[in-house]
Amino acid sequence: MKIPLDQICVKSGVLCPRCQGLVSTGAVEPYEVDVMQVLLELEDDPEFKLLKNATYYKAVRVDNFLVVTLQFADSIVNPRLINRLDRRLSELLNLKVRVIDKSTGNIKHIVSQLIMPARVSGINTLWLPDGSTQYIVRIPRSDSRYLPASKEIIEEVLSNLIGGGVRIRAE
Repeated sequence: MKIPLDQICVKSGVLCPRCQGLVSTGAVEPYEVDVMQVLLELEDDPEFKLLKNATYYKAVRVDNFLVVTLQFADSIVNPRLINRLDRRLSELLNLKVRVIDKSTGNIKHIVSQLIMPARVSGINTLWLPDGSTQYIVRIPRSDSRYLPASKEIIEEVLSNLIGGGVRIRAE
């Protein structure tokens, strides 16, 4: 697995000056080191051999909800395998974990992976006068009970992942 820190530093738990600098500047959050360590341990498990060629991008944690963004080398990854990885990471980290495949980079694809099993009706882009962008994610009202976390937590996670404001609207 490709990670932004040195694998030896992450596996040993003792960070070299370069890795410590990345953590100190905020490029890598301290909790991400633990996530990378668990992912490197799971890489040796034959069930999760797809992690060997994966690239770690970012983890976003809000309260007890953690979203891990990875890019897999295989163009098509079995969603059941990602669900098993979600469950295994949840057990090991004692958090609710959702793994997102960043291969497509499409906002709708990222949102649908995060709020699954709820469905996305559509995504509207709102251009604000100050030049920033806000996304309105529309979901069916009946699916709002299937969201993996509260609406506010998902909005905050998506805002961190996408880099713009995100609002979820149940219609």
